[in-house]
Amino acid sequence: MQIYLFWGEDDFAMAQAVTSLRQTVLDPNWASFNYDKIIADSADAVVEGLDRALTPPFGTGSRFVWLANTTLTQQCSPELLAQFERTLPVMPPTTVLLLTSVKKPDSRLKSTKLIFQSAQVREFSPIPPWNDKELAQRVRQVAGEMNVKLTATAIELLAESIGSDTRQLYSELEKLRLFAGNRSQPLNPEEVAALVHCHAQNTFQLADAIREGNTSAALDLLAGLTSRSEPGLRIVAGLTGKFRIWLWVKAMIQAGDRDDKIAQALDLGNPKRVYYFRQEVKNASLEKLQKSLPLLLDLEASLKRGREENSTLQTKVIELSSLFR
Repeated sequence: MQIYLFWGEDDFAMAQAVTSLRQTVLDPNWASFNYDKIIADSADAVVEGLDRALTPPFGTGSRFVWLANTTLTQQCSPELLAQFERTLPVMPPTTVLLLTSVKKPDSRLKSTKLIFQSAQVREFSPIPPWNDKELAQRVRQVAGEMNVKLTATAIELLAESIGSDTRQLYSELEKLRLFAGNRSQPLNPEEVAALVHCHAQNTFQLADAIREGNTSAALDLLAGLTSRSEPGLRIVAGLTGKFRIWLWVKAMIQAGDRDDKIAQALDLGNPKRVYYFRQEVKNASLEKLQKSLPLLLDLEASLKRGREENSTLQTKVIELSSLFR
């Protein structure tokens, strides 16, 4: 019996891991007979998946049963839990059972505890854009998997340029792999910059520029985002999320709360992350952060009412950055 639980919002990285696992356990000659993907967002679907997991594989290889979008780690009735408890001990060793979910497992549930006892658990959450060390490590890991040799500086440049966008990371590394061919020397930053979109024009940097009151930089970053066809509502969502975090952190700092309490309020696994947020809001007043959210809400409403996207975004970015001068 082999059980895996994959969870997190990085759907591309998770899809890559699912594909790799499936290819590892299935005999390609019998894959169509031994592969089942079930959208397990209901009790009946979960039961169906568990029933199929009890079926021996046809031919050679293993049976691969994938319960996608499972709710087992979020809610589980006593009847479904009992079914799950009965199934696991009698599942054939030739079955590989994979459960995937976007949401973080609720560790208080009996079903989650049972899965954690039996499964290999992997998290696929996007790396925070401020965590340069983890972003660089991610680039180094994927580059190694794809056999792309990069200098240390080139790795840092690629991490800064792409951020936590796993899909773009694989795409850009594939481009670099084709460019490098069979050369043994690692690619340098100049070569990477010539092939990759290295302007680091993402929503989080736009938020930083606004918070710093740098209107010119904010407009340049916005132009970069829109030139890459980034949807306006997605830009607004990113800005709103960042400013909401900053407001929360600033309010709790002024209330005298400790880092561990702030981390708990933000649902951060590592309280040390709060240090970075403290640095970001150090020179931003609580009053200005409070005023920023209504402006972002107004921007969202304007876009949803069909206002012209580029001019509306530009106007509001100017207004927001002027607020923090």
